[in-house]
Amino acid sequence: MKAIEIRDKYLNFFKNHGHAVIPSAPLIPENDPSVLFTTAGMQPLVPYLLGQKHPEGTRLTGYQKCLRTNDIDEVGDNRHLTFFEMLGNWSLGDYFKEESIAMSFKFLTKELGIPKDKLSVTVFKGDEDCPRDEVAANAWKNTGISEDHIYYYGKDDNWWIAGEEGPCGPDTEMFFDTGKPACSKNCQPSCDCGKYVEIWNNVFMEYFKDKNGYTKLKQKNVDTGLGLERMAMLLQGKETPFDTELFEPVMKKLEELQKINIIESRRIVAEHLRSSMMIISDGGRPSNLDRGYVLRRLIRRLIRHMNKLQIELNQLSTLIDINVETLSEMYPELIKNKEIIKSVIIEEKDKFVKTLAKGEREFQKEINKLNGNKIISGQVVFKLYDTYGFPPEVTKELAIENGYEVDLKEFEELFKKHQEKSRVGSEVKFKGGLAEQNEVTIKYHTATHLLNAALKQVIGKDAHQRGSNITVDRMRFDFNCDHKLTTEEKQQLEDLVNEWIKQKLPVTKEEMNKEDAIKSGAECMFIEKYPDIVTVYTIGDVSKELCGGPHVKNTGELGKFKIKKEESSSSGVRRIKAILIDK
Repeated sequence: MKAIEIRDKYLNFFKNHGHAVIPSAPLIPENDPSVLFTTAGMQPLVPYLLGQKHPEGTRLTGYQKCLRTNDIDEVGDNRHLTFFEMLGNWSLGDYFKEESIAMSFKFLTKELGIPKDKLSVTVFKGDEDCPRDEVAANAWKNTGISEDHIYYYGKDDNWWIAGEEGPCGPDTEMFFDTGKPACSKNCQPSCDCGKYVEIWNNVFMEYFKDKNGYTKLKQKNVDTGLGLERMAMLLQGKETPFDTELFEPVMKKLEELQKINIIESRRIVAEHLRSSMMIISDGGRPSNLDRGYVLRRLIRRLIRHMNKLQIELNQLSTLIDINVETLSEMYPELIKNKEIIKSVIIEEKDKFVKTLAKGEREFQKEINKLNGNKIISGQVVFKLYDTYGFPPEVTKELAIENGYEVDLKEFEELFKKHQEKSRVGSEVKFKGGLAEQNEVTIKYHTATHLLNAALKQVIGKDAHQRGSNITVDRMRFDFNCDHKLTTEEKQQLEDLVNEWIKQKLPVTKEEMNKEDAIKSGAECMFIEKYPDIVTVYTIGDVSKELCGGPHVKNTGELGKFKIKKEESSSSGVRRIKAILIDK
């Protein structure tokens, strides 16, 4: 059974059981600073799990594009993925354990045809915070699951929470018996021997955890997650996700192109290429910060392993075409975004090739100096990073491949000192890109807010600031846009900004909680960099942004706004340079 067939069966099953089908949220979370990417289907639903009413009702189902970065180094083995799809169904104060378990059992056995004897389940064994989950265990017995296929585990295995605080509760997990021999007489779902594979997790959210401990939620929720790639692998009788139709075409092409046969490298290239394409399609771009750095790392790692396979890097375009064709039925947005995906990955490849060649030469020089010592110091790692731009994770990979260890603790200490030295100089830059503060730069700073608002009217509401820099002579403003601005668009921007200046709009300042600011509609860049209490600047009814300030009191102080130049800044990002002229 193909992955898309499993998805369709899942959504239709729960739709027939009264669930509304909701769309997948983007991989890049909207207004959620707690994570870099969407990591689970429940993540966009947290407000509703806490009691807010969902417009689609109390029963929901859908598929969610997810990306988790904690296993990047493990990709290359037979099971780890960074990007994956999670199928889910949710009860928001509606049904609870018995009905959830009955539906799960029915879907697995009736819709997917999994024999009952192939299933084992785990439930929470209880502790001082929550009693033993006999309700879930009895619900499983009522489906016909035999008692010797039901296991009780503690919080490490059968308790779910996203992060350190938030909605949480005991869960029940379902496991598929692959038929492999047991590793011992005590072999059970908690083993990593490969006999049992987890396929579904139903979380019974009735608690909220904060620094003071656990309290009961005002409603009991169910949150479930079924990994699509893993289920497709098992139902197709494949050994790994890379053997399914989701990866098979690109894996086959890599095998054709390779000059050296390394299965781990083929998997890394295939997995990281798919993940990178999905991130870029949802608006991500490579950078040296946060999610941009994760994307950069994925692209760089796949390039390194293409080199290990001795595959020409100009084949990237072909590999992207294959993935678009393979995945477009499931993710049609890839067709629309194919060219931007290509340009971003190829541009990043071109940058990294130069860094990689120089860095690998310097790495070899450094290990030649070790004279048999098998530990590479943190100072060497930092030197390769600071002097040659060579990423520490690449140094670590090269070290392992050559039989060396790396003192990453020393590197991290040196890196922290480096960050501290840089911090003072960067603090004022973060305040909207001001290099210095005086009457002129304050005017330019206010003008960036007006330009940002104007772009949303002329280019579209999805136009967002990507960076700015201000001096006494001009302002520079970067924004996402997929085309060169026309003369008409530039004139419209100028006219709008000048009209708002002419209206002498008041500029007001307000301090509030960060979450409240986002809920009020305030726009921001790099939300994770802001403290819990933020400053919001509002300009009439035109603009509302989180910002460190400072600003003029009234737009009438700005003079006349004039665009001097519009150009490309990077792939998918345009740059405007503008000046203010005294009237």
